[in-house]
Amino acid sequence: MATTNIPLLSIEEIEKVSAPLASASTLPPSAYTSREIYQAEQQKIFAKSWLPIGRIEQLPEIGSFVSAVCHDQPVIMVRDVDDKIRVLSNVCLHRAAILVEGEGKQLKFTCPYHAWSYDTKGQLIAAPMMEGAADFTPGNCKLPEIRSEIWQGFVMANLDENAAPFAAQVEGLTAHFQQFELADHVIQRTLEFDSNWNWKVLVENFMEAYHHIGIHSTTLQPGYPARHSNVPDNTGPWSILEMPPKLTPDAEGEHGSLKPVPGLDNSITGTLWANVAFPYLTFAVQSNMMIWYQIIPNRVDNFHLKIHICIHKQNLTLPNLAQELDGAEELLDYIHREDIGANDLVWQGLNASLSRQGRLSMFEKSIWQMNQWWLAQMGLLD
Repeated sequence: MATTNIPLLSIEEIEKVSAPLASASTLPPSAYTSREIYQAEQQKIFAKSWLPIGRIEQLPEIGSFVSAVCHDQPVIMVRDVDDKIRVLSNVCLHRAAILVEGEGKQLKFTCPYHAWSYDTKGQLIAAPMMEGAADFTPGNCKLPEIRSEIWQGFVMANLDENAAPFAAQVEGLTAHFQQFELADHVIQRTLEFDSNWNWKVLVENFMEAYHHIGIHSTTLQPGYPARHSNVPDNTGPWSILEMPPKLTPDAEGEHGSLKPVPGLDNSITGTLWANVAFPYLTFAVQSNMMIWYQIIPNRVDNFHLKIHICIHKQNLTLPNLAQELDGAEELLDYIHREDIGANDLVWQGLNASLSRQGRLSMFEKSIWQMNQWWLAQMGLLD
């Protein structure tokens, strides 16, 4: 994919973005709307970053699999016969057909086109009617395996063989949520949305509480006032937005019957954290729930979004769990539709001919942190 004609940001635009937070501006509109810049992101960011493709609880048994996409590569996330989670290419080695779709459980992946079959380690085990093909040995054919790591229950994948390990880059994020047992959270409900904006529009919206005073004035602002929010300094490619509650919550009333994670400090009960490991592992954490916003970019102006409601495994046997999840799903759907309305307005504005860089608020530190990382990854900083 050629990028020689990419319209780089001007020196003035870069200086506005890279200035200290108190003086900084947003990325220019072209960083969101330009197809050429999106192509550069694909090369410089998506193809080299650790991307979330699933959760370990989606693979409960040997043979469990989920089809997904890592950047532009269709993949199969599978628990193999040795109980190891692998991320394999989902492209047949014969004529490049996609092997499987969706999710399920099986010990053999058979291409629907010509019935070539592979085991859970990617080894070709059957290639019908290949008699007479010179020097063809099925035992020498294996689906490429993509680098993967499991972090806090998330399956992260990276197409870059030379990329630094993921866990080492997010040690500060790991330490912050050490008490929360995120790996023991389990997906219970999933909401899906087709989103017609650039992927960064959602990440930026997710990572600031400043907009609570506007679009969420009657939903999130009363409980999580924008002015109470705080973003600590980061020490790697990640950001944390801390949103303390307006009032100290009553553990029973605030959380219903969903129990907080065992051993959590009572002083943080009720606090909401929104987090991102760049570019787009976005997840929110409370004492009794985790919400994962799974972003799947498709084009400069479109991505698919899956919002997963995850609860700690201790709550799986609660007698009224279905009602609790119904309430959480209804509220989450309502709040995200508020965000859809806001992001639609932003997207219209970014595509307007007179749109320019805007000044950041001190309450948008997470956006500033991500912008510094984005400039570096795109090769726009000295």
